[in-house]
Formats: sequence, structure tokens, C-alpha cells
Amino acid sequence: MSTPLKTSGIVHDFKTFNRGSVVDVAVAFVMGATFKTVIDAVAGDGKDNQGILGGLVGAVFGGNRPNFNDKGVTLNGSFIPVGGLLTALLNFLMVSTVMFFVIKAYGRFHSAKTDETTNDLLASIRDELREQRKN
Repeated sequence: MSTPLKTSGIVHDFKTFNRGSVVDVAVAFVMGATFKTVIDAVAGDGKDNQGILGGLVGAVFGGNRPNFNDKGVTLNGSFIPVGGLLTALLNFLMVSTVMFFVIKAYGRFHSAKTDETTNDLLASIRDELREQRKN
């Protein structure tokens, strides 16, 4: 009769990590990359695509196709381009705001799901302890 090999804690943890966390990270990466295209369509990418907001700014301040890369400040004869930075900051704020709400919603869903599972787990532990006391 052979005894099954026991896996050490690190090997077991690594296998568990590979099953769940790597898949979660891969899904998050793909969704983040896809979500970036939506943000670029709305806020622009700081290059050729000025997005919806860039078009609105162009409509308000003039110009048929505004280019934020050309926008900047001249200080002591030196031009400091701030348009690309403003576009990147706007993209960052939009992505971080949406991701905040996504993570908050996920936390609510996950905690509701975890509470039920935790209660079931605790009940099964209680039942097992009762069985052990009887024997």
C-alpha cells in the first residue's frame, strides 16, 4: 500500500496561486487593455486621436481639430508642452475612477458570496468537531 506524497506548503501554495490568481491577473490585464481603448476614444491618447473631449474643447475654443500636443506655455522664451501631460492625467483620472467603482462593486459581490461560504464552512467545522467529541 503506497502512501500519497505530501506536497510542501510552498509547492501547494504555488499550485493554488497558479490555478486562481494567474487567471485573475490575465483577465484583469486583458480587460484593462480593452478598457484603455474606450478611455482613449473619450479622452484621446495624447497623439493623433483627440477623442470626444478633444473635439468638444476644439468646438469651444476654436479649431476644427485641436492638437493638445501643440498646447503649452512659453516661459522665458522656452516652450513647455503641457497638452500631452494634461491628456495623460485626464486618462489616468478616468481609468482610476472607473476602476475604483469596479473594485468596489467586486468587493461587495465577493463579500456577499464569501459570507455565505464562510458560514457554511464554519457549520461544517462545527459538525465535524461534534462528531469527534462523540467518538
